[in-house]
Amino acid sequence: MFEIKRRKSHQVKVGDKLIGGDAPVLVQSMTNTPTEDPDLTAQQVRELFEAGSEIVRITVNTKDAARAVPYIEEKLQKQGLNIPIVGDFHYNGHLLLKEFPDCARALAKYRINPGNVGRGEKHDLNFSSMIEVALEFGKPVRIGVNWGSLDQELLARMMDENATSSNPKDAHAVLIDAIIESAIASAKTAEQYGMPSDRIIISAKVSEVPDLISVYTELAARCEYALHLGLTEAGMGMKGISYSTAALAILLSRGIGDTIRVSLTPEPGADRCEEVRVCQSILQSLGMRSFTPQVTACPGCGRTTSTVFQSLAKEIEEHLQANRRIWVEKFPGVEDLKVAVMGCIVNGPGESKHADIGISLPGTGEDPRAPVYIDGEHVTTLEGAGLAKDFILLVERYVKEKFGKVTSEV
Repeated sequence: MFEIKRRKSHQVKVGDKLIGGDAPVLVQSMTNTPTEDPDLTAQQVRELFEAGSEIVRITVNTKDAARAVPYIEEKLQKQGLNIPIVGDFHYNGHLLLKEFPDCARALAKYRINPGNVGRGEKHDLNFSSMIEVALEFGKPVRIGVNWGSLDQELLARMMDENATSSNPKDAHAVLIDAIIESAIASAKTAEQYGMPSDRIIISAKVSEVPDLISVYTELAARCEYALHLGLTEAGMGMKGISYSTAALAILLSRGIGDTIRVSLTPEPGADRCEEVRVCQSILQSLGMRSFTPQVTACPGCGRTTSTVFQSLAKEIEEHLQANRRIWVEKFPGVEDLKVAVMGCIVNGPGESKHADIGISLPGTGEDPRAPVYIDGEHVTTLEGAGLAKDFILLVERYVKEKFGKVTSEV
């Protein structure tokens, strides 16, 4: 079996979560509510957390937003939700953290963008001010470089140096080098100001998949800081999901990455939590973590009555998702459950045998008699209009019998 060997990295504590080292790769997300509204923001933080986001980032861009942070944390604590909240700072973070110590204290981590902390002497002064606050309150930091807001003085210097080189690179290659240099140099500067290396996480986000792979491959080779992965702006729908999956799957399979985020652009009014589920799906598909029972279903072909097995697969998937949270709490290990819903007699029986529990529909033009396999053995054959309901009952019984034993033994 393919096993992913994680790269060596420092382990960072963020709230009650561990990032890096031998800790599991964590799922992160970010609110899109106005932080100045503590009720609305706390509600979305809760929704993201319940969907599976283990760390949630919020924008802290105004004085009112900074004032709201302690109230957001208080609301979550009163609900019994211990969620690490990360403050996302740009341009005025050095001012807000100093002026609002309750905000600085309530946050579990500060995200600092070295391209947005000022220029010249102000850059170093503002950056050191934020590190100083992080040290005062014992908080880790994420040095978050973004190619949309890269340190222009650094980029200009590297462009000038490249221009006088005997073997100059193209401008895009220099840009990539500058992103990497900004991340590592800023982290090293934070260390010079007293920040321990095991309280530093770095990220270097770009929009294109090949660039992201190049950047993080180089970062992984040059440092042992914990790394946060993600495209800076994945996009909407299928494009956002496919681009993020392509980039993150390649890096994670190489052992690179300690936390991930899929920055999907949601449809107006759509569920913000979709990006969390995509992250979970990526990690589960690589065998790195398990979050929810999985349904394997064939794509259908000329041998299948597609509407029959498609409807059954959809019904099973919805049933598993509806019961996921209850089952995970009640039946430890159920997140590893594999259910197969196959469409015909060619690959159906074999695929069904490989799942924990599977059903193989007979295909088109045949009597609707469907064998069911449990742990590789044929146990029964279902037929008739109640086939879907009968199979769901078998799945429920299997969950209780297999995973309920774990609970009773504990």
